[in-house]
Amino acid sequence: MNIIVTAILICGLFFFAGGAVGIIRFPDFYSRLHPAGKLDTAGLATTMGALALYTASSFSLANLITALKILLIFVFVFITSPTATHAIIDAGVRAGLTPWRKEPEANK
Repeated sequence: MNIIVTAILICGLFFFAGGAVGIIRFPDFYSRLHPAGKLDTAGLATTMGALALYTASSFSLANLITALKILLIFVFVFITSPTATHAIIDAGVRAGLTPWRKEPEANK
């Protein structure tokens, strides 16, 4: 069980790292919110799933309730993360932020 949980946690860390790299590498506000929203939710799903699996593996009632609470936290974040990302993008549009555009290359 420890090996499976460790593998799932490593996958979650991979998603979190990808989101961090995307936030650093993408050129503008709107592009940066995409990895922040998507990969953060994916990293949280795998990490919380691994923690719930590890907690529930001991088969006591208290641990099963704790695992259920962990899954409920994930459901809450899964519902609120896209909503928050949409609200932040809407605030950027209302503030007048323009999307990044690639400059045309000069004719050679």
